[in-house]
Amino acid sequence: MPSGILVICERHDGGFKKTAYELLGKANALVAQLGGTVSAVVIGSTDAGDLGQFGVGTVYAASGSGLDGENTGGNTRAIAAAIEAADPIAVLAPASPRYREALPRLAARLGLGMATECTDLTVQEGVLVGRRPMYAGKAFADVSMTRAPGLFTVRPNSFSAPTAGTGTANVLSLSVTCTGDDLAVRVVGTEEPRSASVDLSEADRIVSGGRPLGSTEKFDSVIRPLAAAFGATTGASRAAVDAGYASHTEQVGQTGKVVNPSLYVACAISGAIQHLAGMRTSRIIVAINKDPDAPIFKHATYGIVGDVFEICPLLVEEAKAALS
Repeated sequence: MPSGILVICERHDGGFKKTAYELLGKANALVAQLGGTVSAVVIGSTDAGDLGQFGVGTVYAASGSGLDGENTGGNTRAIAAAIEAADPIAVLAPASPRYREALPRLAARLGLGMATECTDLTVQEGVLVGRRPMYAGKAFADVSMTRAPGLFTVRPNSFSAPTAGTGTANVLSLSVTCTGDDLAVRVVGTEEPRSASVDLSEADRIVSGGRPLGSTEKFDSVIRPLAAAFGATTGASRAAVDAGYASHTEQVGQTGKVVNPSLYVACAISGAIQHLAGMRTSRIIVAINKDPDAPIFKHATYGIVGDVFEICPLLVEEAKAALS
């Protein structure tokens, strides 16, 4: 009989991504209501790291030819093997590009239900329910599955990462054999972002600028210092990116990155629906715009009506003073 929750722990640069700990913390809170234990699957590595300190009872270390963590077919095969071994009620995965590809394939292959891009997970009447935004964040759907395990991908920053404890995990080797179909597509290389900032999709704080900044020089002199003062990652609207003020990797919105930070500061961004689709679920939204009728103010937690060229430098000075 299915029991417990299986968490897919994504690795990067020799360690686990922040989302792995966020999901483990939430999984432990959920099994307290659902029963069972938390298990984890690590793909392409036998290093379980410190997962036992975050409430994991068993780690399934999937290894085999083609399981380098980058191959979608191999990832799908490895997760299927981990599900067979763990027999969980639910599988939690980060809503990252890697698992946006793998989990829909897995759902189709195993005939399972799936909820994507969840921002919350709760237990209602003994059933795990995922809440996901729809229609560019205008509405939310509560999704539950009639067959175990249910598959859920979760946006970064949806939950707080827990404090490490003192537990240890039982690490079981999971040998996975990939077929030719699994390896039909090969990743021949990856190009890492040149920026030293936290990736937008995982950033806890973001400061974004819009096209009214007027030039790359003004964007760099107004938005980037404010982001640095807040310890935030720099973002931009599509209009600012199209104008060449920022790179596409910094674009937030429907055709850029969907973000879910604790703090989102929108500077000279009107709040078009395409931009809101990428940041509407932010916990706190601060809007700075000289147009008091800008649509962004309808969605902002705090609004400042004023010129970004005057307001942003003041905020930089206040942030520096608060940290001194």
